[in-house]
Amino acid sequence: MSDAGPGRGGIGGRLLAGAALAAALITAIPAAMAQDATPPAKSDAPPLKIELNRLEPAGEACRTYMLVDNSRGPALKSLKVDLFAFDTEGVAQKRLAVELGPVQEKKTVVRLFDFAGLACPKIGRLLLNDVLACEGGDATRETCLERIEPATKTSAAFDR
Repeated sequence: MSDAGPGRGGIGGRLLAGAALAAALITAIPAAMAQDATPPAKSDAPPLKIELNRLEPAGEACRTYMLVDNSRGPALKSLKVDLFAFDTEGVAQKRLAVELGPVQEKKTVVRLFDFAGLACPKIGRLLLNDVLACEGGDATRETCLERIEPATKTSAAFDR
């Protein structure tokens, strides 16, 4: 008897079965990886709108008015953000960590802060660089950053 024939379960048959299994795995693995590569669904958390509402001179500084609209979300004990002010040519000028909280549930508030040593007309863009702290309910830095929708009513852009 010979082990060479595929129909007899010999070495040749096992080689063919192994090759078929390998081919099946090669086609199945990329499909499974593609499913894993699908981006996660966006959170159903309500948006947290932060609007750059006004810029005004305050001595040697630029006073900044931020409107924090939490009208659809849970209370936040703390919302500390990292901001960068860029000049009108896109060059970073000042960095500032600002506490915008606490923000009550379903409430809108205005917070003021100053960019010391920076004239308002020189600000061309404000960047929400990061969320440094976000506390309240099941909030995390990441979920708060995901919820934030920046907007502006000034000539300066505001984005994240």
